[in-house]
Amino acid sequence: MRKDFEQIARQSMLLSNAPEPLVDSLLEHAHVTHHARGETIFLQEELADAIYIVADGWVKLYRMAPSGTEAVVGTFTRGHSFGEAVALRAARYPVSAEAVTECELIRLDAALFLRLLQENPSIAVSMLTATYAHLRNLVEQVEQLKSQTGPQRVAEFLLDLAPSKTGRCEVTLPYDKVLIAGRLGMKPESLSRAFGKLKSKGVAIRQNAAVIEDVEALRAYTEDDPAAAWTR
Repeated sequence: MRKDFEQIARQSMLLSNAPEPLVDSLLEHAHVTHHARGETIFLQEELADAIYIVADGWVKLYRMAPSGTEAVVGTFTRGHSFGEAVALRAARYPVSAEAVTECELIRLDAALFLRLLQENPSIAVSMLTATYAHLRNLVEQVEQLKSQTGPQRVAEFLLDLAPSKTGRCEVTLPYDKVLIAGRLGMKPESLSRAFGKLKSKGVAIRQNAAVIEDVEALRAYTEDDPAAAWTR
């Protein structure tokens, strides 16, 4: 494994709090897998036999509804892990995973992880930390869907990617607009309308990038209560 990838794994939320000897053992048996854009990593209902840490690129987790509609559950990039809880239960993946860009993943054997967990309960702290992070992310998504307008959700998405917290900046969109729409619980046409409405908030879309004129002003817009307009 490349040294930089090993460092990413060690600093990931999954392994950063684990005892170093256990991390050494896990990474000794781990290997890096390369995936082209659009390649399936695993499918919903497949036996969960691995835990993944993203070394480079982007991955999406999604579910297919009986109607055939795809629901994006989450997107993950460098340093993020996925598949932990279900793999350690020797269950089946409740979602599918797909590379949305060319990516490289650090694949950890779930059976080895479980054995080390049973022998060294202290590693459970790492598992709980990673699981809590996933839960918090899902809660934030539900909160956004319930309390924010479409343009506010798009603005929040851009701010999460912004390289600075003040002033003017440019954000590179990490993947295509169809996936962004799915990630935010929107239709592609709704995303286009949201981008249009954000022009008045100082956001300009240029192909695969967004220019934010004032990060702080856009943050204030995301925190504005949509219901407040009815009382003004």
